[in-house]
Amino acid sequence: MFVSLLVVVLGLRCGGGSDSGASGELLLDRPKLYGPSEALVTEVVSFFCKLPNHPQNESIEFHLFKAGDRTKKLAEYTSLRGEDGVFPKMIKLSYEGYLACVASVQNNSAVTPTVSQMHYLKVIEPVKGARIIPLGPVELFEGGEVELQCRLSAGNHASFMWLRDGHIINPSLIRADDIFAISRATSEDSASYTCVATNTFNGTNVFNTSSPELHVTVKARVSNPDISFTVFKESYQSYFCVVSCQLTRGTPPIKFSLFNGTDLVSNVTVQERRTTFKVPVVLDQHLGLFQCQASNSNQTANSRWIPLEIVPVGGPVTMHFEYDMEDNYEVIYLRLYCKPERGSHPSFQWYHNKKPLHDRGSFYYVFNQLPGQSILLVSVGEVSAGTYHCEVSDSFDNSTAINSKRRYLDRKVLNRIPVLVSAVVFGCFSVIVLLVSACCAAGVIFRRRGYVEATL
Repeated sequence: MFVSLLVVVLGLRCGGGSDSGASGELLLDRPKLYGPSEALVTEVVSFFCKLPNHPQNESIEFHLFKAGDRTKKLAEYTSLRGEDGVFPKMIKLSYEGYLACVASVQNNSAVTPTVSQMHYLKVIEPVKGARIIPLGPVELFEGGEVELQCRLSAGNHASFMWLRDGHIINPSLIRADDIFAISRATSEDSASYTCVATNTFNGTNVFNTSSPELHVTVKARVSNPDISFTVFKESYQSYFCVVSCQLTRGTPPIKFSLFNGTDLVSNVTVQERRTTFKVPVVLDQHLGLFQCQASNSNQTANSRWIPLEIVPVGGPVTMHFEYDMEDNYEVIYLRLYCKPERGSHPSFQWYHNKKPLHDRGSFYYVFNQLPGQSILLVSVGEVSAGTYHCEVSDSFDNSTAINSKRRYLDRKVLNRIPVLVSAVVFGCFSVIVLLVSACCAAGVIFRRRGYVEATL
């Protein structure tokens, strides 16, 4: 046995080179690992482990491991004649990361194994089955948060693109690649959203998948309602008013409520931004202060308070006019005003030579926007000459009408100096002449008296 051991030692010495240390111990060089740096999942690829200066007459075992985990071999190969280790593998997702090759002498644990440099493998799984998962409500009110996540049934190393109603969303608005969020949503964010996931292999093969659309509804909160009312005659001496409550914004359904002071008159929930309430009325009585309330969430909006009092038209109807003049003091425009003594809902009708004037014509324009009165704008000329008057009735009952006095107006009449004005001007001029004459007479008298006293 000693002779056999001696033969082995002498044989190792004779081998020399890098396979032996100074004491004749067999040393393995560091192997080198080769292979693709990127691979598709389920694709079969090969890795190669090369050992420089392969020891003669030794079988070398090559093992492929994930770096940092020697407990589970990915592959192994035994080199009997100095050939490189070959590891053909069907790629799995778990193979992604750093790989290393370990070389050792078969059946000789006395020789220290050596480890190759790290080799990084990126595993690509084509993206499939994109879908949007809401991380919060998809029907919410303005000011709430929208958060959507794009999830895949398969795929990795994906980049994501988000679309709103088919238009690409600015990437700066996206919180993370797979998450789209809006911190303070508005009604403009109501839309259909889609996510598109993409990944590539070797920069040439492109895989993508689009999710089905997910609709997000951001409901607008109600604005303060506008309140108004219109009076109607139902039968003889029987009247009612229709109170209208209307919003400029707010997503239905909307609950409207009508209050008279603190008392609830009625409420209703509708699928639009407007509703009406019917309220019986008695003329010439104050029926209280009315207010509309609207709500489509936990927030309630209120209208202004309006008094409900229906006063019939009565008393005399007055009509007066003002005018505008050119630089030569000739009247060119008239403004005729018509107003009853009382009446909460007057309706006006202007007449020219007993013919009704409606809205506007070739020489006039009717302006009824001021409360309680009407204005007729007239361009002075030959066509506009004639007799004018106005008629006032209740907008809810035209059975009784009150007329103003009639007045004839034309260019000559308007530019004629009134008798009273002439009298005042002439009287003022006469007074001035008398005052000047009196002053002159007084001056003469005082001068003569001074002369007589000087001579004495």
